[in-house]
Amino acid sequence: MRQVLRKGLKDIVVDEVPDPIVRPHHVLVAPAFSLISSGTETADIHRDGILKEVADNPSHVRKVLDVMMQNGPAGTIREVRAKFSDYAVLGYSGAGVVIDVHPSVTDLAVGDRVAYGGQGTGHGECIMTGRNLVARLPDEVPFEHACFATLGSIALNAVRIANLSLGDTVVVVGLGLVGQLIAQLARLQGGSVIATDLNPTRTALAREMGADQIVAGGDGAEAAVASLTGGRGADCVIVAAAAKSAAPAQAALRMVRDRGRIVVVGAVEMSFPWEQMYMKEVQLLMARAYGPGSYDPVYEQQGRDYPLPYVRWTENRNMEEFLRLVGTGRVQLDPLITHRFALDEAPAAYDVIMTPGTTSLAVLLRYPAADRIARATEDVTPGAPVYAPTRRVDIPANAAGHPGKFKVALAGAGNISRWAHLPALKALDDVVLHAVYSSGGARGKSYGLRFGAAFVTSSYDELLRDPNVDAVLVASRNQHHARETLAALRAGKHVFVEKPMALTEDECREIVAVERDTGRTVMVGFNRRFAPFYVEQKRQLARRSGPAVINCRVNSPGISGGYWMADPAIGGAILGEACHFTDLFAWMLDSEPVEVVAFSLPTDVPEPVGINNMTAAFRFADGSVANLTYCTVGSRTSGGERVEAFAAGVGVVTEDFKRLVINGSTRRTRSRMFADKGYAPQMAEFVAAARGGRPSSVPASAGARSTLMCLRMIESAQAGGRPMAIDLAGLLAPAAAAAAPIDAWRGDPTPALTPAT
Repeated sequence: MRQVLRKGLKDIVVDEVPDPIVRPHHVLVAPAFSLISSGTETADIHRDGILKEVADNPSHVRKVLDVMMQNGPAGTIREVRAKFSDYAVLGYSGAGVVIDVHPSVTDLAVGDRVAYGGQGTGHGECIMTGRNLVARLPDEVPFEHACFATLGSIALNAVRIANLSLGDTVVVVGLGLVGQLIAQLARLQGGSVIATDLNPTRTALAREMGADQIVAGGDGAEAAVASLTGGRGADCVIVAAAAKSAAPAQAALRMVRDRGRIVVVGAVEMSFPWEQMYMKEVQLLMARAYGPGSYDPVYEQQGRDYPLPYVRWTENRNMEEFLRLVGTGRVQLDPLITHRFALDEAPAAYDVIMTPGTTSLAVLLRYPAADRIARATEDVTPGAPVYAPTRRVDIPANAAGHPGKFKVALAGAGNISRWAHLPALKALDDVVLHAVYSSGGARGKSYGLRFGAAFVTSSYDELLRDPNVDAVLVASRNQHHARETLAALRAGKHVFVEKPMALTEDECREIVAVERDTGRTVMVGFNRRFAPFYVEQKRQLARRSGPAVINCRVNSPGISGGYWMADPAIGGAILGEACHFTDLFAWMLDSEPVEVVAFSLPTDVPEPVGINNMTAAFRFADGSVANLTYCTVGSRTSGGERVEAFAAGVGVVTEDFKRLVINGSTRRTRSRMFADKGYAPQMAEFVAAARGGRPSSVPASAGARSTLMCLRMIESAQAGGRPMAIDLAGLLAPAAAAAAPIDAWRGDPTPALTPAT
């Protein structure tokens, strides 16, 4: 499909990207029209250049420096440069017809006329969005008007937050698109509306559309409002302006009456003089997006509605109500439409919006499907498809392929791929990235262009069908790893799978069996086995003459709140991240785990997620013991990971990949400014093993062991600290030939960068 994209920081392009495949609780829509949200979207377009952006947002420099300390200067510079060419999706409001419905959605059908919203849906010929972000159109509402539904629901939510009553005086500050809609809706709610803006054209339009009074913005606005209200001030001021200064918010404070209300909708700096706020006892309210449900992934992505008796006006019901008001003629939209452009003319549309002093307001994009939708509605061409999705897009510059090279396909265009795996692949001789599979078409296309792929696709089957693909790099979200690994192996591909390899025992058992049956190479992404300081720590520990003690403390405050990896339903932090350290224990000790006892924080409170915060003690077959403390509640300044290993005459400590302390007869310390996490040697080892037709040093059995250890940790914590046996042999019994578990401690040192399986 063709989609409008921001390329780099400022350029607007229309490019071909793969169409999405509908997922649970979602539908696909072929738009007829979409609306450019001039405030929100232009805030993401930085035409003044990088220096102006940094000057306006000096915190960006701090962020870059923090990232550099974690990932090194080379990777950080590479990523900063990529920002000048990567794609980003713009837009979130449109209307068209449903062209596909997931079976989990039962109240919509193909052909339904709908309005849609949702951050990241974008301006494109095929849009996927959640069921609760789609509203049916009344028959009398044309697509041109229906594409306002998202911004209309934002305005409607602001008016509801304002809690207006008949006769309330309402000042609307800022008469952009949302402000104009708020002014109309506030009148319908019974308010007497005073509309103000610095732009006289917009105040004139507000008067034309029914505002009771208009006031020129600027120094005289407060006095004018005082005069119109008999000196009392407004009952409510709704700030719909966008400004980097606090001027609109402070003007609202001067306009509002004693014990009045200020509702902030626009993106403005909020800095209020304490004395004025205190003396007026002003209520300050924020209006968040479309209404209840906004930013709630359970509502927006999983389709779980809020019960109407308890939450009358959700974001979806706000969309429906706005469309009803449009259909009955109570909200006027035609006067707000200043420009219409075809989809291919999108760059010109954004030029109009971004031009200083522009008089544009509502700028619409019209799609080729609009004509086909009209014909289908009139039954002129019965049965003709409104839109035919394309799941694969070739990149002509790379489509010729690379004969004789080892070709890898990426499944999952995430951060770990961009920062670690793809640069490691690119550095290898005779290895190329051949294809990218991603559910996000724009993101996949960015990765394909940047790393030289021959094609990008939104269909995993399309990737697996390509006979040129030798191996698949599975780096999608955790819950997809096992399924995608199994499918790739059965398609005859070698697999590098990011941790965790699997989330259940059944998945582990099946992957090990399929690895054995197909003879394909599997490597699990336990990069710590290849990190120089951990390799040295293992080498030092191999000098021991008896059992060892390991203590590991991990602080991961980023895995909290709404971050997807914090969700226990898909493994949470323990299966998703602590698996690194359960694998590290077994590898470093060269011994099998036997038993675990674990305790977690309470699980009956929403935050912190108790099961993600845990202390576990493991016993190993050679008598060694290891303790893992994993938490997501610490501060970001507390350090990340610290691993201490002790045995008779041996003490070795590693911290954050940057510091190694060896305590023996003398104390030796090694440190590095930037972390080396072992990604490059691990990828090199995988490619060598796959090309050589041999097992990797981190096969599926290692992934199974780590998952099993984490599962038993969770079970022990849930059982109040009851000891849990860890029976890897039992787990892998049906696939014993492929298991190759670690032997009990052998006493012989392991060569550097040749981790034991």
